[in-house]
Amino acid sequence: MSSAKPIIRVTLFKIPSPPDAETLLLHYRGMPTNALKDGKPYLLSVTAGPTIEDARSQGFNFAAISKFKSKEDMAYYDEGCAAHAALKAFAKNVIQGPPMVVYLEDGTAEWKKLP
Repeated sequence: MSSAKPIIRVTLFKIPSPPDAETLLLHYRGMPTNALKDGKPYLLSVTAGPTIEDARSQGFNFAAISKFKSKEDMAYYDEGCAAHAALKAFAKNVIQGPPMVVYLEDGTAEWKKLP
């Protein structure tokens, strides 16, 4: 069963080497066209890159935000997507500790700008 709203997934990494972070960024830049399901791109959007240094970041210095049409598409990303498998194969050798992954339905809480 498909979720009613798109899913936003936030993944945080600790990457000690700036050149490795740049290579991971290249993987993410290719995701909108390289991540295919049934021969077609399926990610709604991807934003990724080094984070701004902050004491609250707990050492996580690279973030990726991916938007999926459904939980099912996100499950495919984890279990069947060749482009994501290549990204994970690279990342597992350059990250420090496991990544932090959280996700939520898009629009779970929306705020409107006050006049």
